[in-house]
Amino acid sequence: MDFDRDASTGYLVNLLARLLAKQLEARIKPHGLALGAFPALLHLWENDGLTQKDLVDRLGIEQPTMAATLARMERDGLVTRQKDEADARVQRVRLTPRARALKQVAIAEAAEVNALALSGLEPGEQRQFLENLRQVITALQPPKA
Repeated sequence: MDFDRDASTGYLVNLLARLLAKQLEARIKPHGLALGAFPALLHLWENDGLTQKDLVDRLGIEQPTMAATLARMERDGLVTRQKDEADARVQRVRLTPRARALKQVAIAEAAEVNALALSGLEPGEQRQFLENLRQVITALQPPKA
């Protein structure tokens, strides 16, 4: 059985993700941000004080990976972990002033990468492409319990 990379959804989406990541990393690294921290920061900028479990669930990654990411983010002065006032077993992830100050520049860099990626498409095609991506993602996500 032959495999055509150019007709493979998985191969093309993986290539696209790697190219987008490379572009984003090149743009945010000079600001002191690591690519691995960016997804967690997006969620924390929307809702500061999430728990590690919240981030694991929202990002769809493994607990040890999130723990390592948060340790690096803490080392880099982006977050602190504080015990929850209601349940001392739970730690809340809080943004530092440094992380809050980086929000606008990081989001602007990401927007530029997105614009570059979609620059070959007309506005209607861009909207349709994004809608199609959301549909594909939905089809692959496990049903919510």
